[in-house]
Amino acid sequence: MPLGDFVDRVMDIIELLADEPNGLPVSDIARRLDIPKSAAHRLLSSLVNRGFALQDDTSQRYRLSVKLAAVGFRILAVAGTSDICQPSLDRLAIRTGELVRLALVEGDTLFWIAKSQGALSGLRYDPDLGQAVVLHATATGKAWLSTMNDAAAVSLVKKRGFVVPARFGKPVVRDEPTLIRELAATRARGYGMAIEEGEPGTCAMALAILGRDGVAVGTVSIAGPASRFTPERMKEVAPDLAATVNEIADLWPARRVMNFVSGNALRKSSNA
Repeated sequence: MPLGDFVDRVMDIIELLADEPNGLPVSDIARRLDIPKSAAHRLLSSLVNRGFALQDDTSQRYRLSVKLAAVGFRILAVAGTSDICQPSLDRLAIRTGELVRLALVEGDTLFWIAKSQGALSGLRYDPDLGQAVVLHATATGKAWLSTMNDAAAVSLVKKRGFVVPARFGKPVVRDEPTLIRELAATRARGYGMAIEEGEPGTCAMALAILGRDGVAVGTVSIAGPASRFTPERMKEVAPDLAATVNEIADLWPARRVMNFVSGNALRKSSNA
């Protein structure tokens, strides 16, 4: 197998197993990725040898280890994104009394990387971090997609299809025309909104963080139980969400790097 194909297949296995916490047998992995069972076994053996995957002695199923997540969090720690933005998330969570999350744009999707829980008691909504965002069925995804033109947004969603995990509620967007209408509504409203779409009984709103070049680098979202985090409540906290997004945009690590580079360029120009 050529090196390029080998790397692509390893990444395919990682992405497949990321959605299978109970693991999969090698036969299922081979079938779902349309590769020979012997090739799947070789690829899985490489992941196991490096500690990125584990094989259960009893069921013989393969699953990802925590090492992959640990590597991701090491990257975030070095970048400083979570640490820099956490105080802003905490303040918004306290003001709203709901779950506040930060998502980071990575390639053609978003990943939740930091959170702050404002509800100290009673009904709480508190999902796991590190999950990729389902773009067409979450407030976070809609907020990001709304910063693009319709063609680019549709293209991203079509890569994965208009499908959602089994745990999701009833997504509003089920096809291309509905997506385009929902994005228009998002732009007119000023923020992404999901009413019991990502999770039954949960509502959320989100706003994109724009970098210096106007391209979205992430999102901030607020989510809570449908019984109290209603569309009317979203309108009330929208100014707080916008203020937090602007605050984080000013602190964003990428912006700091760009400012540093620009400063160096100016100094070199003045010394020339």
